[in-house]
Amino acid sequence: MSWLIISEKDKSAKRIASILFRDFKTLSKYGVRYYFSRSNDVYVVGLRGHIMDIDFPSDLNDWRRTPIEELLKARFIKKIREKNIAKLLVDLAGDADRVTIATDYDREGELIGLEALSIIRRVNPNVRVDRVRFSALTCEDIKNAFRNPVNVDYNLAKSAEVRQKIDLLWGAVLTRLLSISANRLGKDFLSVGRVQSPTLRIIVEREEEIRNFKSRNYWEIAIRVKGIYAWSRRFEEEEKARNVLEGIGEYAKVLSFEKKIIEENKPIPFNTTEFLKEASRFMNPDKAMRIAEDLYMSGYISYPRTDNTVYPKTLNLKSIAEMFLDSDFRSEAEFVLSYDIAPSRGKKETKDHPPIYPTAVAFKEDLKKDEWIIYELIVRRFLSTIAPKALWEIKRVELSCNEVFKAKGRRLIFDGWRRIYRYVEFDQNIIPDFKVGEIVRIEEKRIEKRKTKPPQRYTVGRIIKVMESLGLGTKSTRHEILKKLYDRKYIYGNPIRPTNTAFAVISALKKNAEKITLPDMTSELERDMDMIAEGKLDDRDVFMKSLRFLKDVISCIDVDELGRSLREGIEMDESLRIERESIGRCPECDGFLIIKRFDKRFIGCTNYPKCRFSLPLPQHGRIKITSDVCEKHMLKKIKIRIKDRIWDLGCPLCNYLKWKKEN
Repeated sequence: MSWLIISEKDKSAKRIASILFRDFKTLSKYGVRYYFSRSNDVYVVGLRGHIMDIDFPSDLNDWRRTPIEELLKARFIKKIREKNIAKLLVDLAGDADRVTIATDYDREGELIGLEALSIIRRVNPNVRVDRVRFSALTCEDIKNAFRNPVNVDYNLAKSAEVRQKIDLLWGAVLTRLLSISANRLGKDFLSVGRVQSPTLRIIVEREEEIRNFKSRNYWEIAIRVKGIYAWSRRFEEEEKARNVLEGIGEYAKVLSFEKKIIEENKPIPFNTTEFLKEASRFMNPDKAMRIAEDLYMSGYISYPRTDNTVYPKTLNLKSIAEMFLDSDFRSEAEFVLSYDIAPSRGKKETKDHPPIYPTAVAFKEDLKKDEWIIYELIVRRFLSTIAPKALWEIKRVELSCNEVFKAKGRRLIFDGWRRIYRYVEFDQNIIPDFKVGEIVRIEEKRIEKRKTKPPQRYTVGRIIKVMESLGLGTKSTRHEILKKLYDRKYIYGNPIRPTNTAFAVISALKKNAEKITLPDMTSELERDMDMIAEGKLDDRDVFMKSLRFLKDVISCIDVDELGRSLREGIEMDESLRIERESIGRCPECDGFLIIKRFDKRFIGCTNYPKCRFSLPLPQHGRIKITSDVCEKHMLKKIKIRIKDRIWDLGCPLCNYLKWKKEN
């Protein structure tokens, strides 16, 4: 009889095998790698995440012919996604007397383990099963986990499975409804979801605030004393400000002066949200999470999916810092260890996983460029959380001369954690000392006109924080929701801008089914899923509650109005896209000239076949449309890159007319 260990990925399976069994060897069957220890009669198999999918029956796959009501009544079916892995599990399960689930310890990991277990039990229903939990793929963590196995948490898995069902149902029903209404089927379908739609509404409404913002003028007066500027209050009317300015004499009196040293708190430990917020400085969150997962499976960092922002007392922070004394972070580690270690702590404390921290030393040459960026970020964040606080000297002065003027100075006198965590910029504004009652000469006085500014657009990092505060999605899904919004062309850029299609979708939903766009129901379902995991709610009750809510929403939708609103926004988006990507206006009609490809590539008019104007293009090389515009024809100039050579073709119409003249 044998022992079968199931991990979430092949990389983690190999690492577990290498830690537990010295004599393990790599085998392969059905194109799937697995690991075997002959002396222990143990097989270690890595899955590929979920190996089963929940889906609708295939007879409901025709979007146009399947009434929405049929989806609401449908029974879900389970399909095996990874058939070769399933075949391997069946082959190995028959002779197993023990199965250990060693997938990641969270909702998805528990469900992934149970999916594999359901296949194993088809051929070995009475096999003994246990579960190991760990937060890092280090020798110590893995060996400790296998010395202390626990039972599988079926409630935790149920909470993940009911989420799958709810998300599939909501996504399918709403996506089909909108896509059919707008006549957007195939690859251009309009995606909608219970987390996606409230998130998109937040982004759209911020853009509406910016567009509707009416800037107001205001005026401030500045006086310069001892080489620094002090500023007045705001004036809504220029005339009042000028009257005050005229009344300012040659001297000002110091009304108050304060100088003190303040401590600046260090960053809190990384949970998933804080990590993705900071990682978005360098790359999109989806990529950052993939890299973090690879680093985790390679044993370099702890589990990157966690809500915790408080280091557990069992974690030896000093020994982790000491690891880096012989690394690229030697000076930072020495600095930290020269002070008493008192870690910062955030507001969220959970018992499943610790905050993200480094578990092993990596050197720059060991990792790819993007891997090093993420690893360095995590190391620096960890060291900064146990470093001393920064110290600032703060000065405030108030002066009087027909008006009260204020100045504030700040000077960093001890960098503390800032020496390590280089990603947070800061400004210093050094001002001299003053004495209360002192009379100082006014060296300059002036008035400045300013404008009120609209609210800022959300960055990727900021919107993830907003989603967390509203209970939209989970630590594991928020970055995936944003990726969907980008992929479906609802948003672009960072800071984030919504497209007209996004405006159309949210406007149509607010008119016809506003509840879908509000966070209330979504965050309530998240709380319900937490209670399922705790065994306080039944998963079937939560699913039925969600189903009733969805039915109520669908019954209120005016499909014709929905379709009209969506088509208008999509058409506007398409025309703007063509204008952005075009070379310019057609000289023979009001269409746009764009690059077309049939048998050959050429420049043609968007009003074809009514307008047959065209221009030839070279058939080889990569085309780049520049921002330079031909003054004569108002067309954008073109460059062609052929291998390492760049040909400046210029205005395509000028180029064609010149060629025609010469030939």
